[in-house]
Amino acid sequence: MSPGTRRWRRVWIVVAAVLLPGVGLGFALSAPEPHAGAEQRPPVAAPALAGTTLSGERFDLADVRGQVVLVNVFASWCGPCRAELPLLVEAGRRWSPEGLRVVGLNLRDGTEAVRALLDEAGAGDLTVLPDRNGTRSIEWGVRGVPETFVVDRDGRIVAHQPGVVTQQWLQDRLVPLLGAT
Repeated sequence: MSPGTRRWRRVWIVVAAVLLPGVGLGFALSAPEPHAGAEQRPPVAAPALAGTTLSGERFDLADVRGQVVLVNVFASWCGPCRAELPLLVEAGRRWSPEGLRVVGLNLRDGTEAVRALLDEAGAGDLTVLPDRNGTRSIEWGVRGVPETFVVDRDGRIVAHQPGVVTQQWLQDRLVPLLGAT
């Protein structure tokens, strides 16, 4: 690949990282929740997700294999993300004894804004990986915020919700995987 081709490739990656989340936001927020009889996509291996968390600790999705992981892509500037965060925190606290881990992937945000949101929501203990340039989100196929993925104990994405999750959505997707009530 020539240097000019590589340069254009990098330009397109940056353009996609900047534009896709904003363009997809309208679609994600207006996407209806699938009804009970909706066809589900077959499970697929979750992309890699590793790095230094907002609190300075190391996180690697591969290291938590054997747990059910709820990956929520969010931003402090996203109103619906702010609204659903307490629900996600409550789900993490409720079902962590059964093996649930909630992980936030913070899209294109400033550290102070994210910390303020987490403090406001009582979510200071939430594992949050910054995604300042949007690269990780693109690898996960994110089109807007919020988006939530459920990764089963074998490391496969078994559920995906573009837009806001509800208590019922969480209940329906997590309880069968956790064996919880």
